[in-house]
Amino acid sequence: MEENSWLTSPEKDPDYAVGLALVRRARRAKIIETIKVGIVWIVLVALLTAGLLQLRFDTRYLFRHADFVLQGVTTTIGVSVISILIASVLALFGALGRLSRNPIAQGISGFYISVIRGTPLLIQIYFIYLGLPQLGQQLEEMGRPDLARLFTLSEIQSGVLALSLNYGAYMTEIFRAGLQAVGHGQYEAAAALGMTRWQMLRRIVLPQAIRVIIPDIGNQFIAMQKDSALVSVMGVWEITFRANRLARKDARFIEMILVAATLYWILTIISSWLQSRLEKRMAHAYER
Repeated sequence: MEENSWLTSPEKDPDYAVGLALVRRARRAKIIETIKVGIVWIVLVALLTAGLLQLRFDTRYLFRHADFVLQGVTTTIGVSVISILIASVLALFGALGRLSRNPIAQGISGFYISVIRGTPLLIQIYFIYLGLPQLGQQLEEMGRPDLARLFTLSEIQSGVLALSLNYGAYMTEIFRAGLQAVGHGQYEAAAALGMTRWQMLRRIVLPQAIRVIIPDIGNQFIAMQKDSALVSVMGVWEITFRANRLARKDARFIEMILVAATLYWILTIISSWLQSRLEKRMAHAYER
């Protein structure tokens, strides 16, 4: 019994010790590689900064007004988060419509996707912000003031609606692929248990489809944070609007554009890191 006691103790298992050594070596190699890449990034930023200074780049102006542009980060994040949530709901219903055998549902979802994906986001923003109030004015002249008020939206409401509709159409295919990734046998098993289509979707399909969908939703959110700059044309005080306001006032376009670009870059890095953490967490959850 004592001769084979090392079999029950991982610390005394030679294969276990070798495995730990390999894991530590791989982790150390990854850290060294990350440090090397970081050094390259620092050198590139230093070279870029040196080049800008040679072109009389006003760093004092940049740091003096960076806080004004930084205040738009909360608006950018808020608009993006609300829009991606609404877009996810629209994408889910759009995917269900595409997968439905009902011709009305297929026709509505197909028409919505075709129109939104076939027109630029900027045009959609203009239509919602400038076109809908015109429709509301016509309704008011027809004696429908209550209905007319629904067509007059604020700048942020118009921006959220435009981003939600646009990304909802593109994300429909992501949700459709995620729903179709669930094995057909599980649908049959759920039907055999007497589940309704809603119960099947909520208990069987969606929990598994989310694992496939989440990474793509994260990518869409990162893209949406950058596309949210387009809502600045309506006067939403987000990053781009604030940077452009100062740039036009003092004719310091390079300084303010770099501030805005840096903030979007930082938001993208943070969002990508959070997305990777979420993916790892979900992967570990499915391994148990």
